[in-house]
Amino acid sequence: MNARPLFQRLLLAATLLFGALAQAQPQPLETPDQDFLEQAAHNARAEMSAGRLALTKARHPRVRTFAQRMIDEHTLIDTDLRALATDHGFDPPQEPSALQKGKEMMIGGLGDDTFDRRYMNQMGVEAHTSYIQLFENAARDARHPDVKAFASRHLRTLREHLEIARSLKAEVDRGNTPAK
Repeated sequence: MNARPLFQRLLLAATLLFGALAQAQPQPLETPDQDFLEQAAHNARAEMSAGRLALTKARHPRVRTFAQRMIDEHTLIDTDLRALATDHGFDPPQEPSALQKGKEMMIGGLGDDTFDRRYMNQMGVEAHTSYIQLFENAARDARHPDVKAFASRHLRTLREHLEIARSLKAEVDRGNTPAK
């Protein structure tokens, strides 16, 4: 048996094996992609936390329905984000940012219809406007294709949230608050 073909086969096998091992290792994300995932994780956690608060404080039944939807759908976004982050060796934050916690504390002290108006404005309209910009930038500028795909995949949901929030905010601002 000729040693040369055997050596070539062994070299090919080693190359395939090392290639497979290299692909199995998480590819670290560049800093801008990590920054996006960090902010997106903070945002998802802020929506879930503020949503739970709204379930107990909101007077308007549609505000409570919106809050539950935010909890449910931002939980799905957060789960998707954490799977992506894990695949790339990144550990995203587990809670809202300090600024987001402070804003929630401020609206948490409000009562009557004031809570509903502030929640819909702050967490519905303002936050989702900011989230959409963040996700649009990542969908366009992220360096890793998985991060771009994640951002693109969730933009439609965030835009739906904003559309619903604007409509509901207008209703709440008009004072159309049914009794509990």
